[in-house]
Amino acid sequence: MEVVHHSPGKSLRLSRLINPVSGRTFVVPLDHSVADGPIASAPAVRDIALAVSRNGGDALLVHKGRMRFLPADVLRGTALVLHLNGITRHAPDANAKVRLAEVEEALELGADAVSIHINMGSDTEAEQLGDLARAADGCARWGLPLIAMVYPRGPRMSDPTDPDLVAHAANLAADLGADIAKVPYTGSPVTMAEVVRSCPIGIITAGGAPVGGRQLTRTVGDVVASGALGVAMGRNVWASHDVAGTVRLVADALHLPAVAPTAVAPTAGGLTARASSRPDHELAAVHPAPAQT
Repeated sequence: MEVVHHSPGKSLRLSRLINPVSGRTFVVPLDHSVADGPIASAPAVRDIALAVSRNGGDALLVHKGRMRFLPADVLRGTALVLHLNGITRHAPDANAKVRLAEVEEALELGADAVSIHINMGSDTEAEQLGDLARAADGCARWGLPLIAMVYPRGPRMSDPTDPDLVAHAANLAADLGADIAKVPYTGSPVTMAEVVRSCPIGIITAGGAPVGGRQLTRTVGDVVASGALGVAMGRNVWASHDVAGTVRLVADALHLPAVAPTAVAPTAGGLTARASSRPDHELAAVHPAPAQT
């Protein structure tokens, strides 16, 4: 296992974000209401947060104002990630992102980590990269983990799941100081393993559009096989008719695989990946071990 050296503050907070047995993480974003409008009624959002907390979700990701309305049980039992930027789908450029919160606010509100969204290839990429760099500086200063959500998305991006673009996105997050990169899933455990091997920090994959239970389990299994750190699934959770059951399904597939995953088949470049099954993960480590080749 590669050990990423963090400050004591980052290491402590990462230990709340990452499952101590599997060494992986299951993040449920509930930030969609800023971009798209309400995902459910206000009481239902509270129920969703409770279902995530009680059924194996490791972290909830919200905007700063929403943290006021989360049940106390959630605040005690689940890691909280405060999202720093956003924009609505009604904006002239929906791929732009504006800064909506600061690292210091996350500390004041009791968050365990912060996240920031970057659309690589958008017309406002330069401003977004500047925001990411400044967020990384603040997180380093205050000992707060940073998740950089970097998506190939914009007028010059034809395929956001292209493995080369996804690898570029993940390494962009690492190079600018993020602790974890959230990127699109490439669609294949083999190519996703190449992305994981290319990047010195842990990678979690975006969940994408809602899919059925069997496909959801298969996707999570493929992510595990690729050696990624975990998954972030929002719509697949809160749009489900059985939120608690879906959370448990994903958590079990991620943290309790029925059979220890084996290395994915090597590509022409000889890259393989194997998910770590050690129960004694270092708190400072957020990147699963590369496979032996």
